[in-house]
Amino acid sequence: MSHGEVAGHTVAVVGLGYVGLPTALALSDAGATVIGVDTSPDRLRAIARGAVDLLPLHHAQLACAVAGDGFRLTTEPSAVGAADAVVICVPTPVDARREPDLTALSAACARVVEYAVPGQLIVLTSTSYVGTTRDLLVEPLRARGLVADEDVYVAFAPERIDPGNERHTPERTPRLVGGVGPRSSRAAAALLAPTASVVRTVADPETAEMAKLWENTYRAVNIALANELADACHALGLAPVPVIEAAATKPYGFQPFYPGPGVGGHCIPCDPHYLLWQLDKVRQQAPVVATALAANTGRPARITERALDLLARTDVSGRGARVLLVGVAYKEGVADVRESPALEIIDRLTAAGADVAYCDPLVPSVGVGAGTLHHVPDPHTRPWDLVVLHTVHPVHDLTWLCAGDAPPVLDPRQRGALATGTPAGVTAEAEVTA
Repeated sequence: MSHGEVAGHTVAVVGLGYVGLPTALALSDAGATVIGVDTSPDRLRAIARGAVDLLPLHHAQLACAVAGDGFRLTTEPSAVGAADAVVICVPTPVDARREPDLTALSAACARVVEYAVPGQLIVLTSTSYVGTTRDLLVEPLRARGLVADEDVYVAFAPERIDPGNERHTPERTPRLVGGVGPRSSRAAAALLAPTASVVRTVADPETAEMAKLWENTYRAVNIALANELADACHALGLAPVPVIEAAATKPYGFQPFYPGPGVGGHCIPCDPHYLLWQLDKVRQQAPVVATALAANTGRPARITERALDLLARTDVSGRGARVLLVGVAYKEGVADVRESPALEIIDRLTAAGADVAYCDPLVPSVGVGAGTLHHVPDPHTRPWDLVVLHTVHPVHDLTWLCAGDAPPVLDPRQRGALATGTPAGVTAEAEVTA
């Protein structure tokens, strides 16, 4: 691919999840012919009919792309051979032991290498350990006789997607690019320029890889700190949020993080473990990071303990207690339940004998334990012994919790989610118990 404009070029996007699909749409909007490659036929069918979790702006882009001739969807990996550029956007989760699961990434990179052609640009965006770009792309390409930055161009450009947040769309967010050489960096920067507010080039792929791990490890550590200091506030008889807001008046050296039920989604619960895993191999300790991740992992259990304690203080046994979770997605405004703390909270409450239900208009059903729960559309019509505010979406109507006969409410986020006032069942002590 030349270093010129994106328009008129063909770009293959491998992996059409919450990162790949917006990337494909942005490239299509910039005039590129896009080949969307995904291993899941169901995902491709959902994209074709618009049944995917996107911001309204991106839904409009999708409708235009699908209606046009320059947006093709396929499960065939060989299709990347017809592209001027390939962007790899596959998931990089962790397994049950919190170790990297590179299955999808290794397979995708192997296929891209297999069908790579001279002159092609290959950009990896999936978060992984430092050295991934060289291990999975540069060296396998060399084994095929294709030298990076000479025969083909290779770069790492970490995704920066904040799902459900209209203020931080990819088009408004700066992007990093680390090429294996100057030509690779220039080609990748030119390709991604229409998809970001600005593109900054760094020295090499390893710098970009570490930058991404640093970003999300920073967030994970500060989330753990916010939860710990919220508990400290509770022990001292203080509400955490006013304290955080007071501290946030300092114009330098402070960024507000708020307490919550734990961390969820594809990034924060996973990415820092890639760093710890790699550091362990070189016998480098990171005790602050390790402690923070352990604290985040244990947060849902702590919230469950708070819920059972609150039930006991209202003379309700955990066994048979009717508990409603408001929201099960991992964050507001999205339908994603990956790594959501709600799933563990439901499992733990169920194990304690509680009758647990949830209301989340964005998540019609969710698998928990050995079964499936379904969204309760009218929770105000049922009696509850406790309501846990896990994820409050903009579409949630919680005014019923402000009535005089409302059930007790546990708010791990402590954000004052009810615009009409404090729920009748939430005491100052209950609000800060999580």
